[in-house]
Amino acid sequence: MKLDSSLAAVVTGGGSGLGAATARRLAAAGVRVAIFDLNEEAGQAVAQELDGVFCKVDVSDYDSLAAGFDQARAAQGQERILVCCAGIAPGQKTQSKGEPHDPALFARTVSINLNGTFFAGSIAAAGMAAAGPVTGDGGRGVIVMTASVAGYEGQVGQAAYAASKGGVIGLTLPMARDLSRDGVRVMTIAPGLFLTPMLQGLPQEVQDSLGTQVPFPARLAEPDEYAQLVQQICENDMLNGSVIRLDGAIRLAPR
Repeated sequence: MKLDSSLAAVVTGGGSGLGAATARRLAAAGVRVAIFDLNEEAGQAVAQELDGVFCKVDVSDYDSLAAGFDQARAAQGQERILVCCAGIAPGQKTQSKGEPHDPALFARTVSINLNGTFFAGSIAAAGMAAAGPVTGDGGRGVIVMTASVAGYEGQVGQAAYAASKGGVIGLTLPMARDLSRDGVRVMTIAPGLFLTPMLQGLPQEVQDSLGTQVPFPARLAEPDEYAQLVQQICENDMLNGSVIRLDGAIRLAPR
């Protein structure tokens, strides 16, 4: 799929981190971009920078998501690219000092990271399937989801996060199979250690220590390296139904 001004995209969590980097890269290729985010100030800033659209959306709320897609489509037409970057990464052990895991925290993590990703993908896919093809092979669009290496090797305190990201990994192939007749591709990226706002808030020595855990290159990854892979997925029509680890060969230790 050739990226140009004829295409529209939606990026959830586009106000910061991986989402903002992705929005910038897509916009640089000419794509019209809508930013979905709960943080109105951050989302508006990125949308304004890119001459795009901001939609205040809570991905854990289906009605909020649906309203966001309606708003984005009214402004820029049917999206042909959806990139799901919205997510949270809480830490809590299965039990600690005799207290079980907070059920509300577990449910919220799954609701945002897994349910929000699937519901956004389902809404986008319905719109793409109803639109005409944009590639010679009959392709109508692409959905890129974000998992995590924790979905494979969850660490201590990551039960909720790892379960939610493991669910995204498990969604990838059946979604791609579901949508194959509609010409909609589905891919997932499983990032390793990235220099996102969460890690940027850590002391420099901690950031450096985390970077040395990556076999090669021994550093924290830059958000634009994630965005670069998103662009390559969009442009290469044979990428479908797979999860790509973007992690410098790291395998997470228990702690």
